[in-house]
Amino acid sequence: MATTSQPLRGKTTCKKIFWAVFPHACFILSLVIYAFLGALMFSHIEGTREVTVSEEYRTFLQNLMHLARKLSDNVTENEEFNDDIRELFNTADPVWFINPEERWSFFGSLFFCCTVFTTVGYGNTYPVTRIGKYLCMLYALFGIPLMFLVLTDMGDILATVLSKCYNEFRKLQSKILASKLCSGSTCSKRNELKSRAQSKIVINEPLTIMEVLRSQPGVKRRPVKYRNVELFEMLIARENENTQPARNRSMERWSSCPELAREKTVSRVIENFDKIGKELEKLDVPIVLMVLVIFVYISCAAAILPNWEKNMDFQEAFYFCFITLTTIGFGDTKLEHPKFFLFFSLYIIIGMEIVFIAFKLGQDRLIVLYKKVISFCAEKNMTSKKIYPK
Repeated sequence: MATTSQPLRGKTTCKKIFWAVFPHACFILSLVIYAFLGALMFSHIEGTREVTVSEEYRTFLQNLMHLARKLSDNVTENEEFNDDIRELFNTADPVWFINPEERWSFFGSLFFCCTVFTTVGYGNTYPVTRIGKYLCMLYALFGIPLMFLVLTDMGDILATVLSKCYNEFRKLQSKILASKLCSGSTCSKRNELKSRAQSKIVINEPLTIMEVLRSQPGVKRRPVKYRNVELFEMLIARENENTQPARNRSMERWSSCPELAREKTVSRVIENFDKIGKELEKLDVPIVLMVLVIFVYISCAAAILPNWEKNMDFQEAFYFCFITLTTIGFGDTKLEHPKFFLFFSLYIIIGMEIVFIAFKLGQDRLIVLYKKVISFCAEKNMTSKKIYPK
């Protein structure tokens, strides 16, 4: 019996782990599939578009040739010539000098999709065709809520981890302070008081049905043949049934009726979907701790990113990561190798979750501050009315 119960317990624990992880994996997998489908769509639409020479491009080339003919060794020092060159290149469209097949490859399109549903939008890659623009709006309409759902779901996990770590740190800190403040005599007195309290608690534990029946004098004096043996056995059986752990009784019901187990697992999965965002609402850690976590998180990426992007140093990479994680995305700092940065997408999602938690904590602190200011102003107004009545 023991050998057969162990595999059953292993299967049940595996099923519980699977159904616990299933909602989180479902969200992440749906986001990954959505990004890959968008990459295939935009690479097909924007990558295969026909490159036509527009009238603006022809005018740009004519003006450039006109300025090139005037070029000489002395003209480079002329400020008017430099202004004309700068004005001419400001009118140039970057699309004229881009090969669509290279820019809108699968990895380039995947990078573009990530910038769309993360609301970063660097601006260096954007759809040119009319169909691509319409599909980009439709893609963002469904992708941004899905991304926010993933951020909220993963934010619950990070919030749980942060709260547990912070609580354990506070417990350890309180233990260290208690050990420093506690002397030998006071500690011995506290231990004696604890032992006395525990002994009192043990003495005052409730009696079982058998002990109550044995303590009754009528039961002891009455002959054995006049006792209701069946009722006594039923009481003992009910007592044993109540003292059994609930897990064993649920396992017995599940083994006798598997449909109940399936309905219970399905209801638990649905409850997990309903609890999205609850842990994030309960999170209460210092805002300074979150700022420190963000600083360390961005610093680690800023130290790694210059190995991929040679045009960046630590400060430029730090600025780029901050602009990305806060979804500002000016586009002033561009990437030369978006393929390498795609492997950095997991870093972006986790970082956006950390920043989202920090913004949520900052929002809660601002609400508390506004409440205090309003209550203070209201109390001051009430006191002024009492002092100076009309």
